[in-house]
Amino acid sequence: MDKIERYRQLIKQVLSEHQQISSNIDTVNSQLILDNENDHYQLAYVGWQGDKRVFGPVMHFDIQNGKIWIQYNGTEEPVAERLVELGVPPSDIVIGFHSPFKRQFTSYAVE
Repeated sequence: MDKIERYRQLIKQVLSEHQQISSNIDTVNSQLILDNENDHYQLAYVGWQGDKRVFGPVMHFDIQNGKIWIQYNGTEEPVAERLVELGVPPSDIVIGFHSPFKRQFTSYAVE
C-alpha cells in the first residue's frame, strides 16, 4: 500500500473511532464525509436538539502534498498524537488550524 492510501485508511480509522465514542442523540447524527478523490475527510454532526439546529464539523482532515493536514479538531482528543501512534511521522502532519508562524514551534510540519 502506498503512503497516500495508507494515510487515507488511517484518517478514516481515526474518524470512525471518534464516531463510535461520540454520543448520538436520536435527532442528531454523526456523519462521516469521505472524499477520496480530492482527499477531504470530515466527521460532522447534523440534526436538531429541540428547536436548536445542530450542524457542523467535529474533525476535518485533508491530504495535501503527501502530508496530513488537521484542518479542524473540535474535540479534546489529541489527534496528531493519535496519528503518530498509528505510525505517521510528525514531519508528515501539519496542524492546519495553527498559523504558519505558530506551527514552527510544534514538533509537526510547518507545511
